[in-house]
Amino acid sequence: MTAGRERFAASFERSELAPVAWKVLAGERLSFDDGGRLFRTRDFLGLGRLANRVREERHGNAAFYNVNRYLNPTNLCWVDCALCAWAKKVNEPGGYELAIDECVEEAGRGYSEAVTEFHIVGGLHPTWPYEYYTGLLRALKERFPEVHLKAFTMVELDWIAHVGGRTVSEAIRDLRDAGMDSCPGGGAEIFERRVRDVICRNKISGERWLEIARECHGQGIRTNATMLYGHVEAIEDRVDHLLRLRALQDETGGFTGLIPLAFHPENTSLAHLPATSGQLDLRVIAASRLLLDNFPHVKAYWIQIGTKLAQVALFFGADDLVGTVVDETITHAAGATTASGMTRPEFERMIRESGREPFERDAEYRRVLRDPGSPLAPSLLPSLSVPA
Repeated sequence: MTAGRERFAASFERSELAPVAWKVLAGERLSFDDGGRLFRTRDFLGLGRLANRVREERHGNAAFYNVNRYLNPTNLCWVDCALCAWAKKVNEPGGYELAIDECVEEAGRGYSEAVTEFHIVGGLHPTWPYEYYTGLLRALKERFPEVHLKAFTMVELDWIAHVGGRTVSEAIRDLRDAGMDSCPGGGAEIFERRVRDVICRNKISGERWLEIARECHGQGIRTNATMLYGHVEAIEDRVDHLLRLRALQDETGGFTGLIPLAFHPENTSLAHLPATSGQLDLRVIAASRLLLDNFPHVKAYWIQIGTKLAQVALFFGADDLVGTVVDETITHAAGATTASGMTRPEFERMIRESGREPFERDAEYRRVLRDPGSPLAPSLLPSLSVPA
């Protein structure tokens, strides 16, 4: 350990985080018990300092974001999760389904040359055929060949394989060949079965989610990971969830980053639960950064925690604010009061106000450069100027 690191570790001498700080700064992996200490410590600012140290050693002063647009082909879903305020049943008021040409038209409605990624998720539609999903990807690639398609959670991949009578491996191959470039990390929620029986009883198991993510990584499809917190889970369930993700990352290296998701109870069947506190939001981000030593990125989802807290999160372990997320609807259905999207100038101003330096990226974390004469047209640097 260098002298500077030793001095930093010594600053925790009177903190209950001292044993964890020494391990982190010595490059030692944190244990399950260490994870519990991170979530229980009263030294909240010390937790933030430690996570920020790790974050800055990895990424300096950079704060990543991308220009992305959300596409939700349907909100019809048969699963009926207690955590969800967005999905509808067939013939229920507010339900919708977009044909492939309508989805492409919708993508074009919010598209400009600035967009580098479409984020595509939806409900588990009860009757759509397998060919809808491959056809949608092909149509989007044909219309927007330069846009990265981040499509379908592990839950959706399981359902698509089911409706097509294919193995998950076969379905992932077909979707990849049709244009699926990567996958979002939704549907992980909390892996513990006891918790899933309350919040998403009919959804695939945590073990199945990890199995499908493993298959994606094996086929060269990188994914995000998520953790939904602030409902009925215990601290131990959060730590278990993060360590299972860490173990799979050891095996595959296929996770791009973690997006902690704050539970929004409004309009769900769990509406009696309180919303998460700002301290919990920051604590989850910091603990995730410290436990997930093999994850390149930990993200602060400003749509869920708000722009002001997201700015603070950039000093509590987060290095990425996800993106401009034009037309986000799922969290807003559960009561989010943030904007449903932001412009590039607004996003960069928010980052600079926090004291960080904006780093526009594409889905593969290559730096996006804008021609001042044509600011909408992106070009890509082959590699980052800071480690990713």
